[in-house]
This record gives sequence, C-alpha cells and structure tokens, in this order.
Amino acid sequence: MRRRIAVVGSGPAGLAFARVLHRHGHPVTVLERDTAPDARSQGGTLDLHEGLGQRALDKAGLLKEFRALSRPEGQAMRILDPDGTVLRDWRPRPDDRANPEIDRGQLRDLLLGPLDVQWGREVTQVVPGNGDGVRVRCADGRQETFDLVVGADGAWSRVRPAVSPVSPRYTGVTMVETSLDDVDTAHPDLARLVGDGSLAVYGVNRALVAQRNSGGHLKVYAQFRAPLDRQATAAPADVETVRSSLLALFDGWADPVLDLLRRGTAFVRRPLHVLPVSHTWPHVRGVTLLGDAAHLMPPLGAGANLALLEGAELAETVAAGPADPDHAVRAFEERMWARAGRWAQLTTAGLERLVSADPAEALALFDQVQPS
Repeated sequence: MRRRIAVVGSGPAGLAFARVLHRHGHPVTVLERDTAPDARSQGGTLDLHEGLGQRALDKAGLLKEFRALSRPEGQAMRILDPDGTVLRDWRPRPDDRANPEIDRGQLRDLLLGPLDVQWGREVTQVVPGNGDGVRVRCADGRQETFDLVVGADGAWSRVRPAVSPVSPRYTGVTMVETSLDDVDTAHPDLARLVGDGSLAVYGVNRALVAQRNSGGHLKVYAQFRAPLDRQATAAPADVETVRSSLLALFDGWADPVLDLLRRGTAFVRRPLHVLPVSHTWPHVRGVTLLGDAAHLMPPLGAGANLALLEGAELAETVAAGPADPDHAVRAFEERMWARAGRWAQLTTAGLERLVSADPAEALALFDQVQPS
C-alpha cells in the first residue's frame, strides 16, 4: 500500500521533492496557494552551485536541461564605489559552470514538468495525528489526511507551527526591489554599467545591487538599515514617493548608479527576516520542513540551493525507505539541521558585512569568496 504524501508549496524545495519522488514512481500531492503557475512573478535570478542546487537537479534528471537554460556569463560581478569608481570587475572563464544563473521562473517551469499541482489550495493548518495520519486543512474548507506532510511553504509557513513555535525575526535590513525591461535597447548605458552579471555598490549602512535576468530584464535592489515599517509594508506608497525617498537615501552617489532607481518601473518593499541560526525542533511523526520554512536565512545565494538539495535528498530517502519512513525522515532532519546551520552562520555574518557602517567590509568579503 503506497504512502500518502503531500508537500505544501511549489517553490524550489517542494518541487524538487515532488519531482524526484515522481522520478522514482511515487505519487505525491502538491498543494499550492497560487491559483496558477503564472499567478505572480517568481522573482529574480538564482546562482545554482555545483555541489548544491545543480546536484539536486542531477538527482531529478534535469541537469542537461538546466545547463541549456542557465547563463554561465551571469556569474560576472562588478563592484563600484558610490562615486562610480570601479573597484572590482570579475568575469568568469568561458568553461566556468560553478554557479551559473537561471531565472526563478525558468527553474520553476523546469521542475514542474509532468507534476500535477493542485493550484489554489491554500493550507491553513496541519494537525499531526496519533497513528492515523496527519490532517491538512485548507482555506476552501476541505481537509485531507496524509502519512507524511512536507512543509516547503516559505518564510511564513503554515506547516511550521505543527513542529515549532518559532517565527522569523527582522534583521534590521530592508530591501526595496525595482526592475527595468529591455535594458539592452531601452537603457544601453545601464546595460553596459551592469555587464553580463551583477553590479554592487556599497555605502554606509546601505547598498545598491543590480542583477541581469534573461530576456533583457534587470532587477535592482536597494538595501538599507532601518526600523521595521509595518505600515509601509502593508500599504506601500505610490511609485514616485518611493523613488524620491530612495534617491534621497542614496543622495550623492554617482548619477549612473542612481539612474538604476530613476528608471525603475515599480517598487516592492521586502524587509529581510530570518529564523534562528540553529533552528531545530523535536521530531514530529509525519511532518517535516524544508527550505525557508525550516531555516530562513539572508538571501545571499544559499537558500534556494539548500532548498533544492534538501527536497531531492528527502525524496530519495522516502523512496528508498521502508513502508514507514519515520526513522529515515528523523535522520534526514539531523543532517539538514547541521548543514543549514553552517550556511545560516555564513549568510548572517555576510549580511552584517555587506550592509554595514564600513563599506570596506563588503569589499573584503567579496575578495574572500570570489575566485582570484
């Protein structure tokens, strides 16, 4: 008799889990609150590491397709001083595939493939059982029972309360995102400024980062230290008001850098939250967490990679295990916690250095992690 398995969330962790299970011939129910695959933007670009995200895609049988879609040239990184001086300009070798970039939307489509996702199923509560399964309740009033429920539903997970009382805390850093389209034609000067990959400018307690996406799309992120403004997050101001406040915050920076904000089409405020570096929980039979639901950390390139690999590894564990996978899931959690804890420490320290009172700390961090 096949186990009844559900994964909540169709982000990298949830889809990697479902896709690897599908590859092994195991059915899985994917519950996603989005009403359709294109219901909202999936965000910017991701660099998938050879030993993490790419390894997960290999387990899913998707590495060849990933390489066809990815952009190795997107690994390029340029750092400017606020006055426009180029401080670093690193470009990858033509054969360098250590961390190629891929758009989040492309990655999601790749993972979706043949999966049957139940769109518009917003999970509101997960209730562990006493041997009779785990009950999943949805906003539409329906409820189902499963043998294993995997929470891969992000920072504000509805599954997490079933195993842990911990909630994310604000880091002190807020990010405001904007974007530009068709940059090579409409904004050739900014296309040249950013180059093939990313551009970063670091000042006192603030930074501006721009990243190339495919199709001539450019994402721009203004980062700064500020108190948490819940009202601004819940009811964002109009575009020109946000633009004016950001230009004032970065006043005095070089005009070509400020043009990244002047020409942005819309602005989205994203306060950065994290879970404790060593977030763990007492094992609960039939329920576990993956990705941001388990170990939300600063967005410095590790989160999505860990999410993909965790999803793939847990799926392999479940597929190869006995009829009752509880012992294997418990062992997987221990491995996940140890690895995620190391990355959480690195990214937490990294955010402190990238948005700090001393911009030289950001440059020093780049020199430590970037190949010479």
